[in-house]
Formats: sequence, C-alpha cells, structure tokens
Amino acid sequence: MSELRQRLPSFAALRHRGYGGFILGNATAMLADNTEHVISYWVIAQKFHSPALGGFAVISHWLPFLLLSGYAGTLAQRFNPRRMIQLGMVLFMLVSLGWGMLFRYGNLAIWQACLLLIIHGIAGVLWTPTSQLLIHEIVGPEHLQSAVRLAATSRYMGTLTGPALGSLLLNWLGPAHGIFLNALIYLPMLWWLQRRRYVPVVAGSVPAAPRVMGLGALLGGWRSFRGHRPIIAMTALGAAAAFFVGSAYQAQMPGFAESLGHGNPGLAYSALLAADAAGALSAGVFLELLSLLPATVRGALLLAMGWCLCLACFALTASYPLALLMLFGAGFCELSFNAMAQTLVQLHAPPTQRGRIIGLFNTASMGLRTVSGISVGVGGALLGIHASLALSATAVLLCVALINRWYGASDAGP
Repeated sequence: MSELRQRLPSFAALRHRGYGGFILGNATAMLADNTEHVISYWVIAQKFHSPALGGFAVISHWLPFLLLSGYAGTLAQRFNPRRMIQLGMVLFMLVSLGWGMLFRYGNLAIWQACLLLIIHGIAGVLWTPTSQLLIHEIVGPEHLQSAVRLAATSRYMGTLTGPALGSLLLNWLGPAHGIFLNALIYLPMLWWLQRRRYVPVVAGSVPAAPRVMGLGALLGGWRSFRGHRPIIAMTALGAAAAFFVGSAYQAQMPGFAESLGHGNPGLAYSALLAADAAGALSAGVFLELLSLLPATVRGALLLAMGWCLCLACFALTASYPLALLMLFGAGFCELSFNAMAQTLVQLHAPPTQRGRIIGLFNTASMGLRTVSGISVGVGGALLGIHASLALSATAVLLCVALINRWYGASDAGP
C-alpha cells in the first residue's frame, strides 16, 4: 500500500463516529495511570527508601511489553479488542484499589508493592497494542495517521496532567483516599468500551489471525516481516530509540534540573518536567490542524534524527531556556516520528498478520525500554548523566543513519 501523501482534512479521524469518545477515554485512562504513579511511587519512596524498588517499578512497567506484546496483538485480532482493553481497565482499577487498601491500613510490604506493579504492567499490555488494532477498526487506513497521532496526543495529555492531579490528590486527600478516587478515573474508558459506539470501517475485510500461539508463532511473526521493508525500518527505529534512550532520561530529570540551577521543587523544575510533554501535545494539535507531515519512512527517520539532536543538545547545555526549548523540540519530534512509524507498520502489515505485527512492533518500541535504564541510568553513574544521555542519543542517531542507508539501498517500497 502506498504511503499517505495526499492532504487530509484537519482532525480527519474525528469525522468517524465514536472516535472522539475513544480519544476522551484514552486520555482519562492515561491521566489515571500517571496519577497512580505519582501517588504510589511517592509512598514507596517514603516507606522503603529503596532505589532498587524504584528501578523495579520501571522494569515491571516495560518488561510485560517485551514479553507479552506479541501475544497481546495476536489475541486482539482473534478476539474482541474492546473486551481485552476492558480487562486492562479493570486490572488498573483493582491495582489502584489495592494500593488504597494497603495505604489505608499501613501494612504495605515490598512483595505486595512488587505484585501490584507487575499487575499494572500487564494491564498496560492489554491496553496499548490492542488499542492500536481498535483504532484501525474504527477509522480504516485512509485516516489512520490522523487517528494514531490523536491517540498519541491524548496519551501525552494524560502524561502532562497526571502528575499535577496526583500531587493535588496526594496533598488534598492523602495517598489512600487519593488513589481510591483515582480508580474512578478509569471508568470513562470502561464505559465507552461496554458497547460498540462506532461503525467498523474494516468490518468483514480482515481475516482472523492464525490460531497457533506460543514461541513458534512469535518467531513466525518476526519472519513475516521479510519483504516488508517499511515495517522492518520502522520496527528497527522503534527498537533503537527504546533500547538506548526510551523515557529513561525522565527519571534523571532531578539531576539535570540541579545542574541547571533549578533543583528545588517549584515552577522552574515543573517546567522542565512538562516541556517534553508540551512539545508532543503541540505536535499533535499543530500537525493535525494543518494536516502536515504525511507518513513516510524517510520523514520518520528525519524526525528521529531531530529528536536525537534535541536530546543531545539538552544533555550538554548549561542554559535553562535552551534546555526548555530542546525538551520541547524533543517532544515534538518524538510524537511525530512515533506516530509515523506506527501508521506505516499498520498500513503495510498483511491483514492476516496485522495483530501479530503490531504486537511485535510494540515489543521493540516499548518493551526494549526495559533496558534503556542501563544506557542512561548506569551510564550516568559511570560518566555523569549529561555525557550518558548525549552518548545514548548519539547511538540512536547512528542507528537511524544505518537504517536510512539500508532502506535507501533498494528502490523497493515507498
């Protein structure tokens, strides 16, 4: 299928019945997810003072994507994706309620915290790859990039507002009652999924996924990439970005803020935390409003290069205004190239393999974030966080250059 080069109407995906409700539910679910992180991570840090447990929280969030995304994508194509996402929302709610009960009665143990963190990670796998299949079912291929970009924008909206709401609930109601209330924020998505509120664009045209499951099925899924150069290129791009950088630099933001002279809590520090998400939100709104940057492989690679350069400049600058500008630029580029990559993977995936390929794309682009803490975090301990992030961004830049050279070595594909 040729790539999207025609100019589409602004916010084209919202013209499809039900997609606005999906975006609202997606945003509120991400809001609840990030609110829970703020409250639970704060209590864990205060109670156990364990950096190892903090590291486990990151690993438990991303490791399920590495191990289970391929299975989740296949299951989502075989069964009702709405029910799978509902199951994820129920697990999210149960985790919030579990935290609340343990906070309320003061008997939180490390093993209980680890169990809840693992369940939370599994809920994320049921939600994210499956949502990508659901998006395709709602809007079809013509407006897919618009839908993917808006979905990513809604997730960044939750990422941006979640910490603020989490801090408000923590200070206003306390951790127990605050996280009890947070469980209710998952309800809009759960309610929207209860019945089909859209007319499937691809109904009856997508064959069921193969019944075979297990390791052999996943290996077969990787083999199914053969001959689909855009899928290979975008999956390799997602893997490189996740492996070397991911979102690990966010965990190092207190150190960056301190070196920039804004280590104390306050507006200046909050602005650093929010700049990346603000850039992503701006990209989603601006690009949708003007219907810019159609999905192309080289466009995604170019934007990924811009992301790397912004992160490297942020890591090396001693100027606070320039740091804010570079984080904003990084967020803008990240949403843009990630939305392009996901769109291209969905468009080029054979219909019978779409669920499996989307799942494996998530394995690469999200699951490999499990190990990004090594390059940025452990590297930061050895070299300093500035040099570590700059080197990690440079490593991604080199990978992008190699992918671009490999892709350009053949005239096949768009």
